[in-house]
Amino acid sequence: MKNVHQSVLLNQSLDNLDLKDGDIFLDATLGGGGHSAEIARRFGERVEIIGFDLDPQALQLAKEAIEPFSRKFALKVANFRNLDQALDELGKPKVTKILFDLGLSSNELERSGKGFSFQKDEPLLMTFGNPENSPLTARNIVNTWQEENLADIIYGFGGERFSRRIAKAIVAERQKKVIETTFDLVRIIERAVPVFYRRGKIHFATRTFQALRIATNDELSALKEGLIKALERLEIGGRLAVISFHSLEDRIVKQFFNNKKKELFISLINKKAIVPSREEIKANPRSRSAKLRLVEKIK
Repeated sequence: MKNVHQSVLLNQSLDNLDLKDGDIFLDATLGGGGHSAEIARRFGERVEIIGFDLDPQALQLAKEAIEPFSRKFALKVANFRNLDQALDELGKPKVTKILFDLGLSSNELERSGKGFSFQKDEPLLMTFGNPENSPLTARNIVNTWQEENLADIIYGFGGERFSRRIAKAIVAERQKKVIETTFDLVRIIERAVPVFYRRGKIHFATRTFQALRIATNDELSALKEGLIKALERLEIGGRLAVISFHSLEDRIVKQFFNNKKKELFISLINKKAIVPSREEIKANPRSRSAKLRLVEKIK
């Protein structure tokens, strides 16, 4: 059976975006196209869909999901930090609704072959786009960055309490041989952390892998740039929704929205972040950390 990615907070995000006939919807993080396909199912060609993703495979999956319901869509390989340029290339200077879903799709985690999951032995790449076109891979980071820099990102981006021990172990191991695969890295982390930590509820490699992925793709800077450009390209009266999955992302989104509210550019649709129901978390455990924030542009 084909593994289908479950879009998190699907109804909450689409209902609060308040889509209407004639809208131009930008899915800035297309993934497998779950949100866009649902919009196509609900509205057909009465809503125009634009979708960006760095993964050509994701674009193909999204195309197959949207096409049965609508032909009025344009999908493009692009990073949302360059959404202004990508929209210009499509001849769409403004849009009316925008969604950022910052979660990794099941396809990226399980079938990309790029080392996002510590449960599969794959090359340690972790790039959202084509590794050959990427300035950085996780393999570069673990094999070349200084111990102090490794410790800083593992702690800063992953919240990993044993970051210094892990960084020290990485540097010691790479002096013997190049760290090539996810399982190479998992073994290093396993030896570096205390026994009790290896048996914890959260897998002992989770935070290090998250940190490396964020660093490899410059995710936090990309998010800051993407939010600025999204608001610039949103029509007055248009809505912007962001689904984040960890506190670093959510803090950036919350601060950006609060600052723009003070400047009277936007109004908040929801004062507090919308979170998944117990039923959704039970059906899709990956949704447990998701937070949805929405705003409307007023000037």
